[in-house]
Amino acid sequence: MADLHIVREHTLGLAKARKLAFKWAEQVEEEFAMPCTYTEGKHGDEVDFVRSGVKGQLLVSKDRFELHAELGFLLGAFKGKIEAEIVKNLDALLTPPTAAATGHVAEPKKRAVAKKI
Repeated sequence: MADLHIVREHTLGLAKARKLAFKWAEQVEEEFAMPCTYTEGKHGDEVDFVRSGVKGQLLVSKDRFELHAELGFLLGAFKGKIEAEIVKNLDALLTPPTAAATGHVAEPKKRAVAKKI
């Protein structure tokens, strides 16, 4: 059996972290057909996921995401690839969209003009 342990620190606070974790759980369910159970707590949340060959939990707090997963024998052979995909997905959720990615371009700042009186 192979174990995964991934930690990502953030400064989102619990409310925003909760939204991202719920979005992550939806992606996991859709992309990997892996049922997730989301449990909200007062100081943090848990996302439990399980399917053939994998069982794990994402712990959500005001300042970090912590993922633990156990991979079965067959999936253990792909640990590196699975870990890289999870890291990529978590990092994509934690990285704010850039202006180029969203198509929004900030308006140029207007310069103040000094007038003599």
